[in-house]
Amino acid sequence: MKVSKAQTAQNRQDILEAAARLYREHGLAGVGVAEVTRGAGLTHGGLYRHFESKDALVREACARAFELPKAVLQDALQHASPDHARPAFVQAYLSAAHRDQPGEGCPVAALAVDVGRAGGAVAEAFTQGVKGNISRFATLAHGLAPGQEPSAAQRTDAVVTLATLVGALVLARATAPADAALSDEILATVRAHLTAPRPKRRGDGAIK
Repeated sequence: MKVSKAQTAQNRQDILEAAARLYREHGLAGVGVAEVTRGAGLTHGGLYRHFESKDALVREACARAFELPKAVLQDALQHASPDHARPAFVQAYLSAAHRDQPGEGCPVAALAVDVGRAGGAVAEAFTQGVKGNISRFATLAHGLAPGQEPSAAQRTDAVVTLATLVGALVLARATAPADAALSDEILATVRAHLTAPRPKRRGDGAIK
């Protein structure tokens, strides 16, 4: 039976979403094509009607992985005032729920090491996602208007904060199976550090 264009497009999206989730849960090397298609509710052979190769799937799934958690974080922040946007983001990112659900969360913490080893087009897609995260965080954390470029100090704050968030989440996930208390301590300590009141320096737009 011929599949409609709408169903074909939906199948492709289902494959991408399944791949983005499974790669974040198990790593790029820990998931095969069969697992991805099963996760999408499709047959193994159907994947190559949508993607020319597994590498093409991985590349697009990495890009897709940056889109999925964005909506969750945006939802957490939609009612936050500019002064509370940064701490709200930190609280959402360094939560036990985010730590315990890598398949639904940040692709940077889940895939950075794998992508560094993979290189090539996968790394390019990943890098574009990281750049987008830096720009979005700078905009949101400093109350910038859409399209407004952050100052040098604001961009530095975004890079340092995001790198700290990712490092804390990676450590919390790595230690959770053997020492849950230490994992919780890492999350709580870094949350407190990043949300502590900071003096506002003239011209940097830092949030108190």
